[in-house]
This record gives sequence, C-alpha cells and structure tokens, in this order.
Amino acid sequence: MTTPYDIRPVHASEWRQIKALRLRALSDEAAPIAFLDSYADASTRPDGFWQDRARGSSVEAGQEAGARQFVVVTEAGEWAGTAVALVEKAGAVDFEGAVVDKPGGHVVGVFLCPEHRGRGVLERLFRSLTDWLREIGLDHVRLYVHEENVRARRAYEKLGFQPTGTHVAGSIGTEIEMAMTL
Repeated sequence: MTTPYDIRPVHASEWRQIKALRLRALSDEAAPIAFLDSYADASTRPDGFWQDRARGSSVEAGQEAGARQFVVVTEAGEWAGTAVALVEKAGAVDFEGAVVDKPGGHVVGVFLCPEHRGRGVLERLFRSLTDWLREIGLDHVRLYVHEENVRARRAYEKLGFQPTGTHVAGSIGTEIEMAMTL
C-alpha cells in the first residue's frame, strides 16, 4: 500500500522549511501549552539561528549527533509535521537542571498540522524517531506534556508512553513526564 506521507530526517539545507514549519507550529491554538517558545520570539531570530538548528539535527550531522529532527512530507511536497529526538547522555544536565541517570532519548518539538491529524501519521513519525534512537544504542525515551494538553497526552499513551510520576512546574505550567522503553 502506498502512503501519501514520507517521514525522514531533515537535511541541513532545509532550514527555511524548518523555520516555516516551526512558525506554523507556534501559531497553533495549542502552542501556548505545547512549546517553550513563542511565535513572536521565533519569528525575529536571524537566519543563522535556523541554519545552525538545521545543521545540528540533520542527517548530515551523522550518528554521533546530539539530536535528529524528522519531518512528515506529503506526496505534494508539503511539510505536514515534525518532531526532534534529543540524545541525553548519562551524567549530563537536562533542561530542568537535573542530572540524567542513564542515556536515553528525549522527544521535543512535536507538531502535526491539524489537517493531517487522526491518520496514523504521528505513530509513523514516532516510529522513525524511536528506530533512530535504537540504532544509536538507546533503550528508552521520554517527553514532557503539559497537564492540560489532554489531546497530546492521549496520543502519547496510544504510542506506548506512560506517565513516570514526575511533574515539572515550568514556565508554561505543570508538565508531566512520560516515558517508554524501546
């Protein structure tokens, strides 16, 4: 069966598309509880910021990269979604200031355009992310979701993520840590 979506890692040269999709994500109605960034801030960042971001999470960064961004592309070439897998190394300090106990993945920046939701695309996007994390030798992955973002929590649960019991009071409110063994 042919699928109308291609899910693949980004290329460093695609920074303009990465920027455009991020700005679209930050325009989504759920953005205030889904992202630690705002459209106002992101839209004023210079091109160099986006170029560096693309380069650091692209397929060209290689297997030793600290991150890999995946994108959902329609048959027509439209970018319909994205997610980033960060590599967390044991002993490193995470974004909350906690020391990472064991190496693993951390998913951030998840977005799927509304017109592409409910089609199984998110599952395929996460399969690509988790396959890459397994390829580089990691055996678990985590993410944070805002306690009021019920739609996202349910979607992550369907993918196999479970709440760990850890809650973080962040700048956008309380977030729930969810994790999954790969």
